[in-house]
Amino acid sequence: MSNKSGKIGSVLVVGGGIGGMQAALDLADSGFKTYLLEEKPAIGGVMAQLDKTFPTNDCSMCIMSPKLVDTGRHPNIELITYAELEDIKGNAGNFKVRIKKKASYVDPDKCTGCGECVEVCPVTLESEFDEGLATRHAIYKMYPQAIPNVFTIDKIGVPPCMDACPAHVNAQGYVALIREGKFQEAADLVRERNPLPSVCGRICVHVCEENCNRGEIDEPVAIRALKRFALDYERTHGRKKKKKDDKLKERGKGRKVAVIGSGPAGLTVAYDLARWGYKPTVFEALSKPGGMLRVGVPKYRLPPKILDYDIKMIEEEGVEIRCNTPIGPDLTLNDLHNAGYEAVFIAIGAHKSKRLGIDGEDLEGVVHAAGFLHDLGIGKKVDFRGKIVAVIGGGNVAIDSVRTALRLGAKTAFVLYRRSRDEIPASREE
Repeated sequence: MSNKSGKIGSVLVVGGGIGGMQAALDLADSGFKTYLLEEKPAIGGVMAQLDKTFPTNDCSMCIMSPKLVDTGRHPNIELITYAELEDIKGNAGNFKVRIKKKASYVDPDKCTGCGECVEVCPVTLESEFDEGLATRHAIYKMYPQAIPNVFTIDKIGVPPCMDACPAHVNAQGYVALIREGKFQEAADLVRERNPLPSVCGRICVHVCEENCNRGEIDEPVAIRALKRFALDYERTHGRKKKKKDDKLKERGKGRKVAVIGSGPAGLTVAYDLARWGYKPTVFEALSKPGGMLRVGVPKYRLPPKILDYDIKMIEEEGVEIRCNTPIGPDLTLNDLHNAGYEAVFIAIGAHKSKRLGIDGEDLEGVVHAAGFLHDLGIGKKVDFRGKIVAVIGGGNVAIDSVRTALRLGAKTAFVLYRRSRDEIPASREE
């Protein structure tokens, strides 16, 4: 509000300690609209941390509690907590300020302060309110009598494991849930970002572990193995279906989308579209879905039942998969458009090896690794019994090929690589 002099009839009090609260109450009782700004999630300041006051040795909370209640309930006082003052402009009686409000990740209109969230939170931290002498959970209230009576989540930054993950899976979250014995909740958390978690629990290159802070002390947390455990638990104990988010479903409104190819990219897109309320249909040329996961990764590394389980979970989200349906002369993009598909995502993959471009590359007995693994994946018989096999290259496909050759009965199989052993790009475990 303002008057004829141009002065603004409201006051900003910066700091929600006992002094700030008393100032806000005095101003509000005088008729001023008062804004009380506090950088922490609750008002109270240092006095809330004290047991006794000096020199009377009175209980500090007994003295301050009425002030907390009066400040929180006063009609002329508006609390702005968990916020910082960034800029002030103007002159006496007419200031403009810029305030940065931090996200609490809790809806204050819905939070009742019951504390049930704390009981299920798997993460514990040092309590700043107790000067590190006690612990609190990741979701917390500064102290029992805190005003506002709303819980807060501190999000300091993006964990290095999550930042390194191409899918940005909440690794630290599901590791914490597993620690608390909440294995199904951990599996659900992985699925929020990754529709193929059982697969990744076996063949992911786990860059999350390479960036794990624990590795600076001794060894990284075994993130991939923990993910595999959680998903194996889900698969063997049966998955409890979660209630679907109706608001999320409103985004797609049942519109049809065609996805060409059922490899990791196609399945991921279809999964996300289904969760957003679209009706995705996946068209796959092969007899079974999975793409390179099905025909490019040896079965000893990725058992078909594991891949089938993840695909089943994707289908349960509402994804339709049509196998033996290649896009070509018999089914064109125009046909898809005429069938009512409003968008098409092409994820046909790259089922070809990189050629060396040298003489003799096309001689009998020379095969390319991706094609070799593809033939095995679709069920073709390959006889290596008694043969000597040389594999050129040092990536995971090369290592998969040399190990597969030995499993097929090769007398000897070895890798030819142009650099040193330490520079081989394949996973160390392979």
